[in-house]
Amino acid sequence: MTCLVTGGAGFIGAHVSRELLKLGQKVVILDDLSGGFEENIPQNALFVKGSITDTALLAGLFETHQFDYVYHLAAYAAEGLSHFIRRFNYENNLIGSINLINESVKHKVKCFVFTSSIAVYGKGQLPMTEDLTPLPEDPYGIAKLAVEQDLKCAHEMFGLDFIIFRPHNVYGEYQNLGDKYRNVVGIFMNQLMQGNPLTIFGDGSQSRAFSYVGDIAPTIANSVNVPAAKNQLFNIGADAQFTVAELAKEVCKVMGKEGQIRYLEARNEVAHAYSSHEKATAIFGTSRITSLPEGLKKMADWALKTGSKKSSVFSNIEIKEKIPAIWLE
Repeated sequence: MTCLVTGGAGFIGAHVSRELLKLGQKVVILDDLSGGFEENIPQNALFVKGSITDTALLAGLFETHQFDYVYHLAAYAAEGLSHFIRRFNYENNLIGSINLINESVKHKVKCFVFTSSIAVYGKGQLPMTEDLTPLPEDPYGIAKLAVEQDLKCAHEMFGLDFIIFRPHNVYGEYQNLGDKYRNVVGIFMNQLMQGNPLTIFGDGSQSRAFSYVGDIAPTIANSVNVPAAKNQLFNIGADAQFTVAELAKEVCKVMGKEGQIRYLEARNEVAHAYSSHEKATAIFGTSRITSLPEGLKKMADWALKTGSKKSSVFSNIEIKEKIPAIWLE
């Protein structure tokens, strides 16, 4: 079978691509390298540099390769920043996704696997379960939810099968250490390697269930081989919750460094987020669970070997009102 993996040079996409190759699939990776790196791409995958917003490129790729499966992981997943880059968010995370769905319908793709996010739930719905009514709090979550809904429409109208995953707070090897707008574990590790204080918005009492990428990538890759998963959506990730302050201490420990904390003004974000994974367990079985210290140690070993990355400022901020000052530095 031939699989298209969008965002395969990025974080989760690089892991899913490796799992697909282990399953004996032919993998074609499409990535514009805006957040990924060529060194993340597995050796046996075919790499095409380009964007999911390029409709002509997509049409040519689908015609040439006649993909059996599409794994759509390409996205700019900066949830907090999405308030300030609304047009960019919708063009890339929503319209780009629709371009892929169009080609998948036209070329009779067997199954479209989409990584959404628990950002679709919003706040105050705990634990987050798949039967809740989504109430996203930011443009990123809105875009993800819109793609979910479009996939359901495409299935009902054209018979395109889909599987939707809602992962959360994923960390691990191949994460973009130089992106200061998303992925708090990578941000902390990069700050420590640069000798800078760890920055925490508010008092650090926000809590999340941090998910090691090696625990979720195999399930995503193999999902098309599980008939009961078709046309369903699943929360996927870790159960144990930690505050951001607790995370900072654990990161310092595995990095072997004494980090100072720089507390910033609290930003508009969901205070507590964790989801139920009973549905995924029922369909896919019990997956391996990597403890936070164990997962952080694996990522730290990789990060220390890779080295720190210079953090770049997002070049096209559309709204500067109320944006955290550190995001403009």
